[in-house]
Amino acid sequence: MTMEFKPNAAGLPGPKGQALLDRKAKIVARGISNSTPIFVDEAKGAMLKDVDGNTFIDFYGGIATLNAGHCPEPVVNAIKEQADKLLHTCFMVTMYEPYVALAEKIAELAPGNFPKKVMFANSGAEAVENAVKIARSATKRSGIVAFECAFHGRTLMTMTLTSKVKPYKFGFGPFAPDVYKVPSAYCYRCYYNSTYPGCGMHCLERFDRFFAAEAAPESIAAMIIEPVQGEGGFLVPPKEFLPGLKSICEKHGIVFIADEVQTGFGRTGKMFAVEHFGVVPDLMTVAKSIAAGMPLSGVVGKAEIMDAPDPGYIGGTYGGNPVSCAAGLATIDYLQSGNLADRSSALGAKSIERLKALQEKYPMIGDVRGLGAMVAMELVKDSKTKEPAKEAAGQIVSECYKRGLLLLGAGIFGNVVRMLMPLSITEQQFEQGFAILDGVAAEVLK
Repeated sequence: MTMEFKPNAAGLPGPKGQALLDRKAKIVARGISNSTPIFVDEAKGAMLKDVDGNTFIDFYGGIATLNAGHCPEPVVNAIKEQADKLLHTCFMVTMYEPYVALAEKIAELAPGNFPKKVMFANSGAEAVENAVKIARSATKRSGIVAFECAFHGRTLMTMTLTSKVKPYKFGFGPFAPDVYKVPSAYCYRCYYNSTYPGCGMHCLERFDRFFAAEAAPESIAAMIIEPVQGEGGFLVPPKEFLPGLKSICEKHGIVFIADEVQTGFGRTGKMFAVEHFGVVPDLMTVAKSIAAGMPLSGVVGKAEIMDAPDPGYIGGTYGGNPVSCAAGLATIDYLQSGNLADRSSALGAKSIERLKALQEKYPMIGDVRGLGAMVAMELVKDSKTKEPAKEAAGQIVSECYKRGLLLLGAGIFGNVVRMLMPLSITEQQFEQGFAILDGVAAEVLK
């Protein structure tokens, strides 16, 4: 399936889309937001077509769920084949091979030369919830350390771990107990660098104070961090940060959890982002691009930690559904056979180059950052004060949509524009997308 690029310049839904919007307004809960009024009819690769025939270049990739692109043929075929044989049983009652086969593949891919085990769930939040449960069971401790600018999900525990009040936490308290927040390595807005010259990794030094003032290390079960913080603004830490955190965890017997829900499966130029930092987590959560859009998530880690809960203490009715597992196996094969992690590195390098060129023209682009094809620009009203330019970021996303390019905002201040294009995007689609962004930037940031 090929799609001619035909954007909806007016930015308004057509008659079919408007009819669906009207139906949605009457029946779908108001709390479910929508960045655009698009109702998608079909999609392929890095292109979407709405119900009125308008097409769009996808630079948001289902929020990092579509590293393999929309509807990759081998994955679709695997889904069809598995659906003909078995849709569901519940692995906790009657088992099936795709669950075991995918667990073997994930354990093989995950960093670390030690025995590993795997469990599957449905969403990234479920994976994080289970990782916390497993760590608490293994350590017989309850405290969890998370980081400012984090996003881990919308359930009670994961909402507590998340570090953005609106829209994720406001009005939903009280939150889960025994969770502690510490500063992340947000280098562009580092308080310490404004006080001390150079990067002294003061975000690591703070842990001595934290353990003295907030929580004793022997009460902490786990520390969880995204190797590149996603919703927080695509924050790439210094190369010393994650190894420093792992060292702290090892010193105090704390389980180190890498949340690779958004960064995994080739997004950053390696299969998992922790590989860039030479860090081997004790537990790792995976989801999103594991199965090209099918609902599937998992936890993988050291066998002795994963085996801490007794039988029946973790699991779920739909976790590791056979169709999703078949999709996961086909997706991983597609990513590997197509060398899409290498493609991610190339796309990321070109994206950074293009955004740096825009930054030279427009001082409102305060920072350009990324790892692989996980790239963003942070907008500010003033380059010295770094006052967030949330409105400008929103304008860029909105105007790009009207011209046929789908982007998303991010950042705790809402002033970051992020890019998560499918790794299967063509050169022509990539160039078309950046041509649109260049034109919009010239209008909004001038």
